[in-house]
Amino acid sequence: MLTIAAETPDQPEIQSLFDQSEAYAAARYPPEDRHMVDADYLDGPHIRFLVARWQGRAVGCGALVLGGDGTAELKRVVVDAETRGKGIGRALMQALETVARDEQVRLIQLETGPASTAAVRLYQACGYRARGPFGAYRDSPHSLFMERELA
Repeated sequence: MLTIAAETPDQPEIQSLFDQSEAYAAARYPPEDRHMVDADYLDGPHIRFLVARWQGRAVGCGALVLGGDGTAELKRVVVDAETRGKGIGRALMQALETVARDEQVRLIQLETGPASTAAVRLYQACGYRARGPFGAYRDSPHSLFMERELA
C-alpha cells in the first residue's frame, strides 16, 4: 500500500534516496550543472516536503519550494530505483500539486537534466512543458527547464 505524507527530510531513509539521486546525476552531469539541495535546506519554513512510502518503506520523496509570489519550484523528486514503474512518481507529483494548490501556487517550475529520461517522461506526462531558465539558473545544455500552470 502506498502512502504519501509530509515528513522531515532528515531521515536516514531519505538520505539514501538522495544518495541514489546524486550518484545518478554524477554519472551524467558535470558538478556545476547538478543543482541539488540538502536536507537542512529542505527543512526550511518555505518548503513542503513529502515522502512516499510503500508498505512503510520510504520509496520516494519530493519538495515544493514556495516562492511567495504564486510560484513554486520542485526539488528532489526521487523514486527508489527498485520501485520505479509502480506509479509512485505520478502519485508523488499529484500530491505535490495538491499541496501547491493548497498554498495558492499557480505555477510550478523545475530544472532537470535532459539525460534523466525517466524523469523527463514523468514530468511531460504530468503536463509540464519546456521553458527557459528561471531564477538563478543559467542556460546550459545539461539543464532542461519545465513548468506547469495549475488550474
